[in-house]
Amino acid sequence: MIFAHPKTRLYVPDGLEKEGALRRCTHMGIGAHQDDLEIMAFHGVLECFDNPDNWFCGVTCTDGSGGPRKQGLEHLTPVEVGALRNEEQDKAAKLGHYGAMVQLNYSSMEVKNRDNSDVIADLYEWLLAVQPRVVYTHNPADKHDTHVGVVIAALEAIRKMPVGQRPDKLYGCEVWRDLDWLNDDDKVCLDVSGSEELAAALIVCHDSQITHAKRYDLATMGRRRANATYSDSHGNTPETYVTHAMDLSALIHNDALSLQDFVVEKVRGFEQSVMNTLGSLMRR
Repeated sequence: MIFAHPKTRLYVPDGLEKEGALRRCTHMGIGAHQDDLEIMAFHGVLECFDNPDNWFCGVTCTDGSGGPRKQGLEHLTPVEVGALRNEEQDKAAKLGHYGAMVQLNYSSMEVKNRDNSDVIADLYEWLLAVQPRVVYTHNPADKHDTHVGVVIAALEAIRKMPVGQRPDKLYGCEVWRDLDWLNDDDKVCLDVSGSEELAAALIVCHDSQITHAKRYDLATMGRRRANATYSDSHGNTPETYVTHAMDLSALIHNDALSLQDFVVEKVRGFEQSVMNTLGSLMRR
């Protein structure tokens, strides 16, 4: 494996040798920042937790050095912030029993640069080494530019893979914009019920990001609870915690399908659904 970025690092929580650790992984999360995986890809973590047949590989693309500093950490330099966030991500990987944790340590600007092929090249190398069945990444309608840059790079990397080695499923998950607006037929509801303690503990690993104003742990758990509660207005659903995802799998099985056209179709589908409801209920 040859990587474009010299600061790429691999952590294997249980100490297995690198090749074996990567080969066993069946699920992969590709996130922009440290803590994104624990917020958006928890379904994959849970699918693999203490399951000898499934292992989760996390990939974080940026170094996190531009992230906000909570009170008491204002004195840290960007390099020190990045090192701290790397440590926090490894802590989460250990707690979540990840099969492997990869940190590419690019800057956000490098991830968002459309002319920078290095991020795509590195993601391709890791995807080829793992060949996961399921990949979780950001949704392309996210309002954070770096998140959108990651899903674009992840898709391009997957499309470089031989068709027979590509994942079966690609999910675009919610972080800085929820997916409640998606029509039910377009929405994937990932059940993460019964795992609240692990879910919260994984997010709390990223202590440098949790402040009085930004309680990501409480907000994430609240969103999952709300997703389950408001999923059906007329029936009782057995799920108590749900994460939403956009199924992007069609994009990895049809290279001619444009990501932009795919997303616009979902937005227009929502628009049409709203207009249909209004049209059926308003007076003529």
